[in-house]
Order: sequence, then structure tokens, then C-alpha cells
Amino acid sequence: MSEAAPLVLVSNRGPVTFDDDGSFTRGSGGLVTALTGLASHREAVWIASAMTDGDVAKARENGGVPFDVRTPDGSEYQVRLVTSDAEAYERFYNVFANPMLWFIQHYLWDLSNAPDIRRHEVEAFEYGYNVVNEDLAEAVVEQIAGDEEPVVMVHDYHLYTLPGLVRKARPDVFLHHFIHIPWTQPDAWRVLPTRIRHEIFEGLLANDIIGFHTRSYRWNFLQCCRDLMDLDVDFEKGIVICGDREVWVRAYPLPIDYRATQKVARSARTKQFESELLRRRRDHLILRVDRADLSKNVLRGFSAFDLFLEQHPEFREKVTFIAQLMPSRMDVPEYAEYLERIEALVAVVNHRHGTPDWMPIQLKLRDDLEEAVAAYKHYDVMIVNAMFDGMNLVAKEGPLVNERSGVSILSENTGAHEELGRCALSVNPFDIQETADSIHAALTMSQDERRRRADGLKEIVTARDPGDWIDEQIADIRAKGVAKIGTGDAG
Repeated sequence: MSEAAPLVLVSNRGPVTFDDDGSFTRGSGGLVTALTGLASHREAVWIASAMTDGDVAKARENGGVPFDVRTPDGSEYQVRLVTSDAEAYERFYNVFANPMLWFIQHYLWDLSNAPDIRRHEVEAFEYGYNVVNEDLAEAVVEQIAGDEEPVVMVHDYHLYTLPGLVRKARPDVFLHHFIHIPWTQPDAWRVLPTRIRHEIFEGLLANDIIGFHTRSYRWNFLQCCRDLMDLDVDFEKGIVICGDREVWVRAYPLPIDYRATQKVARSARTKQFESELLRRRRDHLILRVDRADLSKNVLRGFSAFDLFLEQHPEFREKVTFIAQLMPSRMDVPEYAEYLERIEALVAVVNHRHGTPDWMPIQLKLRDDLEEAVAAYKHYDVMIVNAMFDGMNLVAKEGPLVNERSGVSILSENTGAHEELGRCALSVNPFDIQETADSIHAALTMSQDERRRRADGLKEIVTARDPGDWIDEQIADIRAKGVAKIGTGDAG
């Protein structure tokens, strides 16, 4: 691995999104959080899709070459935005990547009803997903032209076919692919037509290293390679044999930048939200902070709270459930309908249990980091009951800054559960009664037990930071690079 050439990072979403006037906002989501840490840790060029009209204008203005972006917090990145045909991008993002791949990788399909795969979906893969992957791959190949021992780090489910295209153009490239969402078991992938499934796996297996958040996702991927691709797999070492190549499959759990989160907790704006929250606070506060995504299981969380109030009327007017939800993918019909169902259920619960002076659930449909962190500091119970989740950084951020020995109710199907489960109350996310019982257990838990669990969560969350996550991957890239040279494997 050469230290001279910068790393090349590739993802669909870049670190910032440009508006028409040239101003920009920071990109959202766990992937951007992770990659901004990586880009600030080592010299890197970040290649991403131009997602807005402002992005397209910025890409045109810079002639398709990397340009510097300095964010308000002082971070600086080299960014190269790639413009794809608008219709191809629409097919790529809204027909195939979301919902098709996202639904497969979160077990979201109700298979008795959906999906129906027709020409529309097949063409979305061929003329959308593959086109955008080709556009970004072309930019990568241009970027590494002339570099010796180039290292390209590809990110997430949007870019499964890109590695094969880059490998074909540059057999000497080192390709590392990190997948930020769950990897499901083999049968979930049988939803896809065989040819499309094979193209996706062949693209992924062009990488040298494939990374996941957890050991269970790693295990599922290895099973898929054996069962769906008929490849030799070493489960103990995490190796897939592809002809004369070895692909390493690893788990790198993503930590949060806990120092940055603590800094937000001390900010003046966060303290303003705190003052308002404390003024309205009842005896107990339950919190959830999520995207309004189907995988987050918001409806069952509210149903569990409804059941808790029904079974424990002594808590009426003493507890408030604040839910801060960021609307997500509203152009996907399933998501728009899901948000409507959330609002309808909140109205039902508030009507059933509320009084003129007390509204059991406060629903806030917005993405405001300081407002969320203010609530993190003062919850008694935080609910993270996702059906399936890649990692779930909220499960780490909340306990870090909480000042009340708050109890975490954590779905056993979140990636964070592998690390945090022993200090949380674990729940089956489909078991509403168990979740309701866990709310009661958390609110009636002894102070000593609360403190023991809260201290344990803080210790785990602060044990690693994004620099460690990056170093672990860089160390494996170096080790695998040496192994490739030793075996004469050029890719």
C-alpha cells in the first residue's frame, strides 16, 4: 500500500450537499459520519454522486475534477462529484437500491404480496443501477490513473457492481468495500432474479476485503457465497476463494466520534433546548430518535407504549414519550404511507390515554442534532427497537451523554447489540408485550442497577473512536497487500 497516493473513497452520498446558490449542508446518515472521520484521518479524495441540482452545477463548475470543501467545523475534504443521467439515477435510487436492495437487506418484503419483479425492475437494474455504478467507476479509474498500488475504499449497497468494473480496468488496484447495512441470509437474496443476483455477488467479490459491522452479517455473507455462488468458503478465517483470488471478509464495528458528540452536548443551542425540555418534563421521560424508516419499527414501539400505559395506569400523567423522527425517502410510496400510519397511531394513543393537561407522545418530525442531544441528556429510557439495523449510532450516542443513568431498551437485531447488549435490556423487536414489560422494568429499576448499566454502556462507547475503526481497516489492507504480493495474486 503506497503512502504517496491518497485513498480514494467512493459512495453514493458525499460529505456535503450543495444548494442552487452554491452554499452547502453536511450530508446526513451514519455513512457520511463514518467517512468524514476517515477523510480527516488520512489524505483522501471522496468520489460521490451529484444528487441535487446544486451538486450538478458544482460538478460542472469544477469540470469533473476534485475540489476542496471546507466545512464550518474546520474539516477539509477533496470531493469529486459525478453526474449521471437523471432518469438513470432515478431508476438506480428509487426503483432498485431503494426499495429493492434495502428491503432485501432489512427483511422488509411481505413476500406474499411483494415484490413483483417485472421488466420495470429488471430495467432499473440494467439502465439505472449499473449505469450509475459505471459512471462512478469511470471516475475512480480516472482518479487512480498513474498511481502505483492505488487503494480504493467503496461504501455501501448502492455500489455493488462498481468493484468489478474498476478491477477489470485496473487489475492491480486494492479494493476494500464496507457495507453499512445488515447482510441477510441466503434465502432473502433469492428474491432477485438469478442473473442480477450473480452480477451483484460477482461485483462484490472483485474486492480484496469486504467489511461489515458485525460478526453475524459477516457469517451471513459467507453463507451466501457458499450457497448461492457455490464457492469454497473458510468460515473460521473469513475467506472466500474466487478462482486464484482470496477475498477477506471482516467485521469492523463502527464507533461514534464520542468527543464530537460530547462537544455538541455542551453547546449553547443544545442548552437552550434543554431548558425548554426540563420546563415541560414529567417524572419520567422515554425517548426515541430515528429516521422514519420502515426498518426502525416505530409503530411497534408506540404500540408497546400504548400497552404499557394500559397495563400500568399508575404511570399516566407521569411519563412522556418524545419521538424525534426524521422523514425519510418520502418519494418511495411505502415510506410516505408508513409516516401516515405513524401519525395516525400517535393520535390514537394520545386520544386513548391523554388528558387536557398531558399528551403521552410528543411527535417531532424533524432532523435537529442539538434538539436530539438535549433529549439524550435527560431520558430515563431510550428505545431502539429496530427490526434490523446495520449498526444504529443513536444507541451509542444517547448513553454517552445521558446524565440520568438512563436505561437502553435495545433490539437484539441491531448491529449495536453485539457490543451493547449485555448492558441494555434486550428485546425481540416483534414482541410488543416484551417491549412493554421492558419499559416497566426500566422505569422501576433500582438506581444502583441503572447506574451499573449506564456506566457499562459509556465504557463500551468510549473504548474506540472512528480513528480506531479506520486503523483496523488500514491494517488489514496492508496485511492483505503483503499477502497478495507473497502469493503473486495481482487481483
